[in-house]
Amino acid sequence: MTDLLAMPTDWTKALAIVAHPDDMEYGAAAAVAGWTAAGREVAYLMVTRGEAGIDTIPPEECAPLREAEQIASAAVVGVDQVEFLDHRDGVIEAGTRLRRDLAAAIRRHRPELIITLNRREYFQPGHWNSADHRAVGESVLDAAADAGNRWIFPEQIEQGLEPWPGVKWVALNGSPQSTHAVDVGETLETGIASLLKHRTYIEVLTDQDPEDYARGFLTDFAAMTGERFGTEYATAFELISF
Repeated sequence: MTDLLAMPTDWTKALAIVAHPDDMEYGAAAAVAGWTAAGREVAYLMVTRGEAGIDTIPPEECAPLREAEQIASAAVVGVDQVEFLDHRDGVIEAGTRLRRDLAAAIRRHRPELIITLNRREYFQPGHWNSADHRAVGESVLDAAADAGNRWIFPEQIEQGLEPWPGVKWVALNGSPQSTHAVDVGETLETGIASLLKHRTYIEVLTDQDPEDYARGFLTDFAAMTGERFGTEYATAFELISF
């Protein structure tokens, strides 16, 4: 018996909304690789450029570096649309401004599935989640509903962004309350290659060889999730329906 259900497949377009470059690559990118290989369209939206992520590189130098690494990383898993909102890294604020920006993106891309990162306080007991991840996750859920209501942010309609009530699900990767999963047995290597495009960032995280680090981290988590899903490797999501 597995305790994770299969992710729905009756969709054609997804939008991934996360706080930082590399957030998708710590698990979700392997699932994205399978979806794009099957002909589904996936776009990425980064709320920041990750400019506060490397202590030894000033933000003005770090931002274009991390942007370039994210674009290269997305291309590995078949994603050629990568956008950045330019909220400040490390101090993202949940609220009307962020909801407005996210609703505009959802109205523009018109996805059926939205992918984001864990919004809860912990990834697992003893591992505190960042304020940016929590703020973005909560705001994504709110904006998914906002995007379909013509009376919320009506100025966007005047700008040509019609309401989009077509979001069916928001899938939160890395949630301690995951409900669904995707078999990534055939795409785990692609996910590892995608994470390795963030080489500059990885090199400040660990003293390990970057490839050993990426392979070990993603393989271990995919194997643990696979045990729950009944496959060798899997990526888990908390799926919320709309």
